Amino acid sequence: MVLDPMTGQEQEPQDLRIVIAHKRFLYTLQSSSDKEKGKLQKEILDTVFAEDLAPLYEFLCQEVGWNPDASQLKRMQSANQTKLQELEAKIKDAEENLGDTEVKEALTAKADYLCRIGDRESARVAYKKAEEKTAGSGPKMDLVFSVLKSDIAFGDWHSVKQQIDKAKKLCDEGGDWERKNRLKVYEALFLMVTRDFKKAGELFLDSTATFGATELMSYETLIFYSVVTSVITLDRVDLKNKVVDAPEILTVIDSIPNLTSFLNSLYMCQYGAFFKAFSQIIDQVDADPYLHTHLRYYVREVRVVAYSQFLDSYKSVTLESMAQSFGVSVDFIDQELADFIVSNRLTAKIDKVAGVVETNRPDAKNAQYQQTIRHGDLLLNRLQRLAKVVDLE
Repeated sequence: MVLDPMTGQEQEPQDLRIVIAHKRFLYTLQSSSDKEKGKLQKEILDTVFAEDLAPLYEFLCQEVGWNPDASQLKRMQSANQTKLQELEAKIKDAEENLGDTEVKEALTAKADYLCRIGDRESARVAYKKAEEKTAGSGPKMDLVFSVLKSDIAFGDWHSVKQQIDKAKKLCDEGGDWERKNRLKVYEALFLMVTRDFKKAGELFLDSTATFGATELMSYETLIFYSVVTSVITLDRVDLKNKVVDAPEILTVIDSIPNLTSFLNSLYMCQYGAFFKAFSQIIDQVDADPYLHTHLRYYVREVRVVAYSQFLDSYKSVTLESMAQSFGVSVDFIDQELADFIVSNRLTAKIDKVAGVVETNRPDAKNAQYQQTIRHGDLLLNRLQRLAKVVDLE
């Protein structure tokens, strides 16, 4: 256990395999220098050799392209075998001389060890045996969390989805609040990885006051994910209430590089400062193992939010004025707006001759009128179908 720097209370450290997975991801980034890669490789191998993670070592060598050290691998495999024999002996003793509780604990200990060293398939079999001896939805959820950590470390998101669904069912059968709150973070991470930023953001924000999944990420990382997902999914009112003024976020946001300026400059419409902060956030998103693959999408969505917010204040504005506000060239903002207008992401049009952007959004009453017409058409269609059914009868 480690101490929470804010509360001084004990908390579970980040899972070792997830730490290694993050370093492996950074090692594979094209932006990582040879010096950085050398440092990351040393850190990974030092941990793997010290902890005798033989199956994980074989996986890493295959994934990253390292030449395995045969002598180290043999030594680790021998250590793993010795430990597994000890655990098997404890299982046998529990089955012959002790009760179901001790048998379950011995089976779980073996499953945890297999999971820790990276033998995923053997661990799954072992956890299934442990589950058969486990009573109560809470303890069963703990086994699911163990599998989830392994799946996340190995990037098996299909299995992550299956395990989350399983954990939800166990919650419905009587899971406690602590485990339910932890599950929210796991689900939020899965949703973010699968690009459902809206639902992910909702769950991340829900978890800020009850966060307990320190084995998965730090609280600072939770806040980072909460902000970056909320910026592209919440309107200004909700962003103000749930993020900008949220006490839990205000407590730590200043300790996260660039995040305060990114959030506040957008909300305060300080677009030049926002673009500068955003350029730094882009680097942080690019270096995040879960957000990296969504970088281009995320950059695009943030720009749509910023441009929409800016244009909402004007009926028309010159391209030069808008470019100055964002600290970019006229040609850049012209091309950006044109791309978003063509793809129907911005309701505006550009007068190239006059060098002006004109907004083309319907007012609130017109939008409400159009919505009423659509609802009326739907109701009329339903009544017509109902009339046909009555006539047939």
